[in-house]
Amino acid sequence: MKKMFFLAALTALFSTHCQGVSRDSDDNTYKPLELSTKSSEFLRMGNSFTFEFLDRIHQNELKEGNDYIISPLSMQFLLGMILDGAQGATADEICKVLGYGAGEVDEVNEFCLSMLKQLPQLDKKTQLSIANAIFVDDGWPLLDSYRKTVSNYYQAEVSNLDFQNNEAALKVINGWCSDHTNKLIPKILNEVDPNMLAYLLNALYFKSVWQEQFSKSATAPEDFTGEAGVKVQVPMMKQQEHFRYGENEVFKTVCLPYGNDSFSMYVMLPKDKHSVSDITAYLKKADWNAVRQNMDRYEVNLWLPKFESKYHIKLNDILSEMGMPSSFNSTKADFKAMSRFAMCLSFVQQDAVIKVDEEGSEAAAVSSAGMMKTTAVAPGPYVVFHADHPFLYLITENSTGAVLFAGKYSGK
Repeated sequence: MKKMFFLAALTALFSTHCQGVSRDSDDNTYKPLELSTKSSEFLRMGNSFTFEFLDRIHQNELKEGNDYIISPLSMQFLLGMILDGAQGATADEICKVLGYGAGEVDEVNEFCLSMLKQLPQLDKKTQLSIANAIFVDDGWPLLDSYRKTVSNYYQAEVSNLDFQNNEAALKVINGWCSDHTNKLIPKILNEVDPNMLAYLLNALYFKSVWQEQFSKSATAPEDFTGEAGVKVQVPMMKQQEHFRYGENEVFKTVCLPYGNDSFSMYVMLPKDKHSVSDITAYLKKADWNAVRQNMDRYEVNLWLPKFESKYHIKLNDILSEMGMPSSFNSTKADFKAMSRFAMCLSFVQQDAVIKVDEEGSEAAAVSSAGMMKTTAVAPGPYVVFHADHPFLYLITENSTGAVLFAGKYSGK
């Protein structure tokens, strides 16, 4: 496919300049993602998943007033691996939830591989790692074709564990999560279910420094008014510097660049009587590129809380409501492209953590899924077949069973 470079205004998730020109050293200059024409379309279409996912998470937590931190990109990688094991209507539903067209599995794989390879290389001042793994119950194999696909396109580590040995398997799975999130997420499972065929995991880790760091001496307690109108005091970081800024009728936005401008944080503040709910609803319908492009460089007197957040959510209901209910239905799901023993998804969940301070940000997410094994057919007993003595052989036509050749071999 034809390769092209996408300038900042056209890259939907990561490559927009916040400062206009990177002030980093020459050996760490800004560079845009290099994507095929098809992958660039997927990047734009992926925004429909990103903001639909965000809005549903927000609405889910609105009643309790809980904070949250999620990774749409991590979930896209996990669903991509799940998609590779799906067939028929199950696969079509997952494609549509991700914002892609039915049957575009190969193109999704190419896009994910391109993102996996390029994102960690964009900024030397940013640590970004993406890791994928599948832990399979020993004796319940995945198809070779599936293992090859997830290895080639997701660089997924595929390992066998004895799910009957809960303590040992749990230590490996949770240890993998800890290792690939710099210990920010040390555990995602409390136990390993022997009814599972496999656990599928994506880990995303990010750590970077602000281009314009906050002075620690300027951080001070300030009032912060919650959604219920209750005031609390939080450690507030402060600086006055030039940033890209924009506003509309619902919210105002400041864009804070990291490192060499390859990554940024957009902070969106509701205006007047609007709320965060209005922002997520707006983004779900808006052209995200247009929102980002409608920003100019201003001198900004910036206050930003220094904070940490942790979040865990089970996503079965949300993903079903978004359009992939068959994946969780034991009679409708079709994951036979993963394994002949695959039945349906038991759960999809995400754990995420973020820390924001004067120097920059550190964040991690682990998206995980459990694939149930079918109870209708179990693997047969272990068999050894050594043709080390005389034997009979047949050559047949498979659709009819007609024997074309028959013979005996006795070593002569």
